[in-house]
Amino acid sequence: MLRFFKNRKAPQSRILGINQRNAELVYKFNQRKDYKLADDKVLTKTILHKNDIACAETYGVIEKIGGIAAGWEAVKHHSVMAIKPANGSGGGGIKILRKNEFGQWMSSGRVISIEEIYKHFADIIMGIYSLGGKDRVLIERCIEPHPFFHEIYPAGVPDFRVILLNDIPILSMLRVPTDQSDGKANLHQGGMGIGIDMDNGCLAQGCIGSDFYDLHPDTGSQITGKKIPYWEELLQLSIDTSKAFPLNYLGIDIVLDKHEGPMIMEINVRPGLGIQSVNKTGIKEVIQSMPEFQHVLQ
Repeated sequence: MLRFFKNRKAPQSRILGINQRNAELVYKFNQRKDYKLADDKVLTKTILHKNDIACAETYGVIEKIGGIAAGWEAVKHHSVMAIKPANGSGGGGIKILRKNEFGQWMSSGRVISIEEIYKHFADIIMGIYSLGGKDRVLIERCIEPHPFFHEIYPAGVPDFRVILLNDIPILSMLRVPTDQSDGKANLHQGGMGIGIDMDNGCLAQGCIGSDFYDLHPDTGSQITGKKIPYWEELLQLSIDTSKAFPLNYLGIDIVLDKHEGPMIMEINVRPGLGIQSVNKTGIKEVIQSMPEFQHVLQ
C-alpha cells in the first residue's frame, strides 16, 4: 500500500528564507561578475571541459539565426542529442532529439520536422526561454540514465542537487520525474524531491508538495533506504566542480550516466530552497551545526 506522510516542518528559526539566502550566502560568498559562469550553460561547459570535469560532450553551439543551418549540418550525424538554451532556467526550451528506425527525428514521442527544429533554435536564440536578452543554442550528448533511476521511475532524467559552501557539501537531494511532471525532474513542475542521508548515501523519503512517500506514487517502487551508486564519487565530483568555479555558495546538479557514471549537468548560483522541505532540515540548521561555519548565519 502506498504510504505518505504530511510534511513535518523544521522549526522556522532553522529554515533559510530567500532574503537571508541572498544577503548572507549568495551575495556574501559570490561576486556578481561571476554569476554568468553559472547562468550561462555554454560558459559552464567551457570551464568544465577545461578542468577535465565529467560532463556531457558538447556537440555544438549556435549563436546567431544566420548560423542555424550550418550549425545543424555540423551535428545532425548524431543519432540522439540534447538541445538547451544556454541561459534557460527551470527546464524551459530543452528538447531531446532522437532518430527513429526510418531516420526521422523524434521529440516527445512524435516526428519533428527540420523546419520545427530550426524554429526551436531560432526561438532559443531570440531569448524566449532565457533569463533576459538574446541567447545561444547548446547542443550536447544526451545522458543515458543509470538503471538505478529506472528502478524508481522509468522515464526522464533524474538528477542530484548538491549545495556547497566553501567547497563543502552541506545538503543534497535526488529529483525524479512523476506522471504529473511529464517526465521532468523539476520540483516546481510536479517532480519528486527525495532526501539523502549524506553520511551513508542512502535515500530518505520522497516529497511532493507537503506529502512524503516511502514509495514512488506512480510506480510503487521503493524509495526509502535505497543505496545510491557512486555516492562517494558523486560527492567528490561536486567538490572538484566547486573548486573549479570562483563561486563559494552554489548548487551543483549531477546525473548518473549508464556508461560514464556521475556527470555534471549544470550549476546554480541561487539554488532553490525546496531542498529544506525535502530533507526536513533547514540549510541554516546544517550550516550552524558545522564548526567552520558557526558565524556565517546569525
